[in-house]
Amino acid sequence: MGGQYKITGDRYPRMRPARRRGRLALVAVACVTVLGVLGWGTLQLIDVFTGGDKASALGAASDCRTTAAKASASPAAVKLPKPAQVTVNVLNATTRSGLAQKTADELKKRGFRIGEVSNAPKEYDKKVQGAGLLLGPATALKSSLPVLGAQLAGAERRTDAARKGAEVDLIIGNGFKGLTKPADADAALAALAAPQPTPAAEKKGC
Repeated sequence: MGGQYKITGDRYPRMRPARRRGRLALVAVACVTVLGVLGWGTLQLIDVFTGGDKASALGAASDCRTTAAKASASPAAVKLPKPAQVTVNVLNATTRSGLAQKTADELKKRGFRIGEVSNAPKEYDKKVQGAGLLLGPATALKSSLPVLGAQLAGAERRTDAARKGAEVDLIIGNGFKGLTKPADADAALAALAAPQPTPAAEKKGC
């Protein structure tokens, strides 16, 4: 080559464009930007999930307080009539004679008032297969019938909406073997008067 530029030696100078450095700088800036966006997004997700956990915890705490408030507002005991306030008609639906009188005498010893003592009416005669049937007005379902039921475990309970008065019937069935032992009957009455909360009613995590 002529002119003012002379090439000496056995290597030619490499003329690299200045664009490559510019591209590298742009790539570096883009990487930093992407990393920053990803970091910000991760922090936002963490805040979202953490906020949800806090809300759940606050909701659970509120439920616990509500449950505790309801428990404290519940009555401590159920008011039931005493045996002396319950009049029982003892009716024999079996073929065993004298069973109604014997059962009535035992109930009287336990404090109950005794009304009619006789054979069961035709609609129940020889048709009660269990230990017995307790029958009374609708108002007796949560008062007199549970008290009488404690004296004969396993007896069926029924109410008659059309029935008047407060007397209840104990209709002795074919499966009758005797009244519940006095100690067991007293324990059943005590449980009715002061029921204990069941574990299922308690909320876990409170």
